Amino acid sequence: MEYCSNRLMETKQHSTTPPLHHSNLITVGIITISDRASGGQYQDLGGPAVKAAAENHGWDVLAEAIVPDDKKQIQETIRSFSAQGCGLILTTGGTGVAERDVTPEAIREIMRVEIPGFGEVMRAQSMKITPNAILSRSLAAIVDSSLVIALPGKPSGAVECLGFVEGAIPHSVALAQRKPTSC
Repeated sequence: MEYCSNRLMETKQHSTTPPLHHSNLITVGIITISDRASGGQYQDLGGPAVKAAAENHGWDVLAEAIVPDDKKQIQETIRSFSAQGCGLILTTGGTGVAERDVTPEAIREIMRVEIPGFGEVMRAQSMKITPNAILSRSLAAIVDSSLVIALPGKPSGAVECLGFVEGAIPHSVALAQRKPTSC
Protein backbone atom coordinates (compact mmCIF):
# COMPACT_ATOMS: atom_id res chain seq x y z
CA MET A 1 0.00 0.00 0.00
CA GLU A 2 1.14 3.50 -0.76
CA TYR A 3 -0.36 6.81 0.31
CA CYS A 4 -0.35 9.77 -2.04
CA SER A 5 -2.15 13.09 -1.51
CA ASN A 6 -4.29 11.74 1.35
CA ARG A 7 -5.84 8.90 -0.63
CA LEU A 8 -5.09 5.23 -0.58
CA MET A 9 -3.56 3.70 -3.67
CA GLU A 10 -2.95 -0.01 -3.95
CA THR A 11 0.23 -0.97 -5.74
CA LYS A 12 1.79 -4.34 -6.32
CA GLN A 13 5.29 -4.73 -5.04
CA HIS A 14 7.82 -4.90 -7.89
CA SER A 15 11.58 -4.89 -7.95
CA THR A 16 13.38 -1.59 -8.43
CA THR A 17 14.02 -2.41 -12.08
CA PRO A 18 11.32 -1.21 -14.48
CA PRO A 19 8.84 -3.87 -15.53
CA LEU A 20 9.59 -5.66 -18.76
CA HIS A 21 7.13 -4.75 -21.46
CA HIS A 22 6.50 -7.42 -24.03
CA SER A 23 4.33 -6.65 -27.03
CA ASN A 24 1.19 -7.70 -25.18
CA LEU A 25 2.20 -6.93 -21.56
CA ILE A 26 0.75 -3.60 -20.61
CA THR A 27 0.96 -2.25 -17.08
CA VAL A 28 -2.17 -0.41 -16.05
CA GLY A 29 -3.21 2.14 -13.46
CA ILE A 30 -6.92 2.63 -12.78
CA ILE A 31 -8.31 5.82 -11.28
CA THR A 32 -11.93 6.19 -10.22
CA ILE A 33 -12.85 9.86 -10.15
CA SER A 34 -15.86 10.52 -7.93
CA ASP A 35 -16.54 12.83 -5.01
CA ARG A 36 -19.06 10.40 -3.55
CA ALA A 37 -17.01 7.21 -3.96
CA SER A 38 -13.87 8.87 -2.60
CA GLY A 39 -15.90 10.12 0.36
CA GLY A 40 -17.29 6.66 1.08
CA GLN A 41 -20.87 7.64 0.24
CA TYR A 42 -21.21 4.75 -2.18
CA GLN A 43 -19.24 1.76 -3.36
CA ASP A 44 -17.05 2.23 -6.42
CA LEU A 45 -18.30 -0.04 -9.19
CA GLY A 46 -16.53 1.62 -12.14
CA GLY A 47 -12.97 0.91 -11.04
CA PRO A 48 -13.57 -2.81 -10.42
CA ALA A 49 -15.38 -3.15 -13.77
CA VAL A 50 -12.49 -1.50 -15.62
CA LYS A 51 -9.99 -3.63 -13.68
CA ALA A 52 -11.80 -6.83 -14.68
CA ALA A 53 -11.83 -5.73 -18.33
CA ALA A 54 -8.10 -4.88 -18.22
CA GLU A 55 -7.26 -8.23 -16.65
CA ASN A 56 -9.40 -10.01 -19.27
CA HIS A 57 -7.13 -8.44 -21.90
CA GLY A 58 -4.12 -9.92 -20.10
CA TRP A 59 -2.91 -6.55 -18.85
CA ASP A 60 -1.19 -6.19 -15.47
CA VAL A 61 -3.05 -3.84 -13.12
CA LEU A 62 -0.24 -2.22 -11.17
CA ALA A 63 -2.05 0.55 -9.27
CA GLU A 64 -5.54 1.71 -8.35
CA ALA A 65 -6.94 4.82 -6.70
CA ILE A 66 -10.22 6.55 -5.92
CA VAL A 67 -9.98 10.35 -5.96
CA PRO A 68 -12.52 13.19 -5.78
CA ASP A 69 -13.44 15.35 -8.76
CA ASP A 70 -10.48 17.65 -8.14
CA LYS A 71 -8.12 18.60 -10.96
CA LYS A 72 -4.98 18.72 -8.82
CA GLN A 73 -5.60 15.30 -7.24
CA ILE A 74 -6.43 13.77 -10.63
CA GLN A 75 -3.22 15.19 -12.10
CA GLU A 76 -1.06 14.07 -9.17
CA THR A 77 -2.44 10.54 -9.37
CA ILE A 78 -1.91 10.30 -13.13
CA ARG A 79 1.67 11.52 -12.80
CA SER A 80 2.32 9.17 -9.86
CA PHE A 81 1.01 6.16 -11.78
CA SER A 82 3.10 7.10 -14.82
CA ALA A 83 6.20 7.38 -12.62
CA GLN A 84 5.41 3.92 -11.18
CA GLY A 85 5.58 2.46 -14.69
CA CYS A 86 1.94 2.35 -15.77
CA GLY A 87 2.03 2.55 -19.56
CA LEU A 88 -1.76 2.75 -19.66
CA ILE A 89 -3.80 4.79 -17.21
CA LEU A 90 -7.55 4.33 -17.31
CA THR A 91 -9.76 6.84 -15.54
CA THR A 92 -13.45 6.32 -14.96
CA GLY A 93 -15.74 9.21 -14.09
CA GLY A 94 -15.85 12.95 -14.45
CA THR A 95 -16.32 13.01 -18.23
CA GLY A 96 -19.88 14.34 -18.31
CA VAL A 97 -21.15 17.89 -18.20
CA ALA A 98 -21.97 18.28 -14.50
CA GLU A 99 -20.29 21.16 -12.73
CA ARG A 100 -17.82 18.89 -10.88
CA ASP A 101 -16.90 16.83 -14.00
CA VAL A 102 -13.33 18.05 -14.52
CA THR A 103 -11.46 14.97 -15.75
CA PRO A 104 -10.91 16.19 -19.35
CA GLU A 105 -9.68 19.58 -18.13
CA ALA A 106 -7.32 17.95 -15.62
CA ILE A 107 -5.80 15.74 -18.30
CA ARG A 108 -5.52 18.49 -20.91
CA GLU A 109 -3.57 20.70 -18.48
CA ILE A 110 -0.78 18.09 -18.15
CA MET A 111 -0.87 16.24 -21.48
CA ARG A 112 1.84 16.32 -24.14
CA VAL A 113 -0.65 15.57 -26.90
CA GLU A 114 -4.32 14.64 -27.18
CA ILE A 115 -5.35 11.73 -29.41
CA PRO A 116 -8.80 12.79 -30.67
CA GLY A 117 -9.60 9.53 -32.46
CA PHE A 118 -10.11 7.68 -29.18
CA GLY A 119 -12.85 10.05 -27.97
CA GLU A 120 -14.42 10.20 -31.41
CA VAL A 121 -14.67 6.41 -31.67
CA MET A 122 -15.93 6.01 -28.11
CA ARG A 123 -18.70 8.57 -28.67
CA ALA A 124 -19.66 7.29 -32.15
CA GLN A 125 -19.93 3.69 -31.00
CA SER A 126 -21.72 4.66 -27.78
CA MET A 127 -24.31 6.61 -29.78
CA LYS A 128 -25.48 3.24 -31.11
CA ILE A 129 -26.31 2.29 -27.51
CA THR A 130 -27.60 5.51 -25.97
CA PRO A 131 -28.37 9.01 -27.25
CA ASN A 132 -26.81 10.38 -24.06
CA ALA A 133 -23.36 9.45 -25.40
CA ILE A 134 -23.35 12.83 -27.11
CA LEU A 135 -22.79 14.34 -23.65
CA SER A 136 -19.58 12.38 -23.07
CA ARG A 137 -16.24 14.18 -23.06
CA SER A 138 -14.14 11.01 -22.98
CA LEU A 139 -10.68 11.42 -24.44
CA ALA A 140 -7.19 9.97 -24.67
CA ALA A 141 -3.85 11.72 -24.33
CA ILE A 142 -0.18 11.14 -23.72
CA VAL A 143 0.92 12.29 -20.26
CA ASP A 144 4.58 11.79 -19.41
CA SER A 145 5.25 8.24 -20.67
CA SER A 146 1.69 6.94 -20.41
CA LEU A 147 -1.40 6.67 -22.55
CA VAL A 148 -4.27 8.07 -20.46
CA ILE A 149 -7.83 7.19 -21.46
CA ALA A 150 -10.71 8.98 -19.73
CA LEU A 151 -13.69 6.62 -19.68
CA PRO A 152 -17.27 7.28 -18.56
CA GLY A 153 -18.19 6.75 -14.93
CA LYS A 154 -20.99 4.28 -15.57
CA PRO A 155 -19.38 0.82 -15.29
CA SER A 156 -21.02 -0.62 -18.43
CA GLY A 157 -20.17 2.50 -20.43
CA ALA A 158 -16.57 2.44 -19.26
CA VAL A 159 -16.11 -1.21 -20.24
CA GLU A 160 -17.88 -0.74 -23.58
CA CYS A 161 -15.76 2.30 -24.45
CA LEU A 162 -12.58 0.47 -23.53
CA GLY A 163 -13.64 -2.33 -25.85
CA PHE A 164 -14.24 0.11 -28.71
CA VAL A 165 -10.61 1.34 -28.63
CA GLU A 166 -8.71 -1.71 -27.32
CA GLY A 167 -7.14 -2.50 -30.70
CA ALA A 168 -5.23 0.79 -30.77
CA ILE A 169 -3.99 0.59 -27.18
CA PRO A 170 -0.81 -1.55 -27.52
CA HIS A 171 0.64 0.60 -30.31
CA SER A 172 -0.34 3.82 -28.51
CA VAL A 173 1.30 2.67 -25.27
CA ALA A 174 4.49 1.81 -27.17
CA LEU A 175 4.52 5.29 -28.71
CA ALA A 176 3.88 6.90 -25.31
CA GLN A 177 6.84 4.99 -23.92
CA ARG A 178 8.97 6.01 -26.92
CA LYS A 179 9.52 2.39 -27.96
CA PRO A 180 10.26 1.45 -31.56
CA THR A 181 7.16 0.33 -33.42
CA SER A 182 6.54 -1.30 -36.77
CA CYS A 183 4.60 1.72 -38.11
